[in-house]
Amino acid sequence: MWEYILAGVLQGIFEWLPVSSEGVVALFSSFFVEKMNSLDFSLFLHLGTLLAVSVYFWKDIVDLIFLKDKKLVKFFIIVTLISGGLGFFIYKIANNFSFGPALLIMMGCGLFLTSWFQRKKIKLKISDDVSAIIVGLLQAITPIPGISRSGATIFGLSLSENDPEKILRMSYLISIPVVFGANFYIYLKNFQETKILFSLEMFLACFFSFIFGIITLKFLMQASQKINFSKFTFIFGCLCFFGAFLYLI
Repeated sequence: MWEYILAGVLQGIFEWLPVSSEGVVALFSSFFVEKMNSLDFSLFLHLGTLLAVSVYFWKDIVDLIFLKDKKLVKFFIIVTLISGGLGFFIYKIANNFSFGPALLIMMGCGLFLTSWFQRKKIKLKISDDVSAIIVGLLQAITPIPGISRSGATIFGLSLSENDPEKILRMSYLISIPVVFGANFYIYLKNFQETKILFSLEMFLACFFSFIFGIITLKFLMQASQKINFSKFTFIFGCLCFFGAFLYLI
């Protein structure tokens, strides 16, 4: 029982950081959880953090549903179509990839470069549509073991945005449809093992994923309002390198 609770805690903390939560949870579950494929298990725990982000950003979700910000809705749709469509095919062959840490290091370098640009007041001129395509492509590759969804999307968003709070909010919001779609697919894939998916152990894992997801999310959003963008991208760049190190060991 304890292993499911700890897996949920790990998911709730690492989902929002540029450290691969899938990699951390999959590595943990490969040793301690034997009932499910480790990658499927780590993706299933995203239901807890999906609920956390939905509760925390419920006002933003309502605005999206009622099309209050058409510019944001367009961005959201482009990112979702690209990351959902391409991401599905990448998920199917994700276990065959072994260069996730290398991509995470590249994103860390990109965040360092962004930090330097901001310190030198160098601005990249990227249209909203191009930014949406870049972010969608980056989110699509995140089923690759070792790649952080948060790290990838934060890097992509930082190319055209310099508000840490907005970057985090957008990064977490765009995760909602792809995480929901991924878990719906996992349910269909494991339909014959429904008892496993809806067992007490899985419920506890998702519950703790939700609780720690809310706590970590609130902490990060508050911290983002107290730090300048240059320091913000530098810190998250360091976390990308830390994530790659964790995966390699």
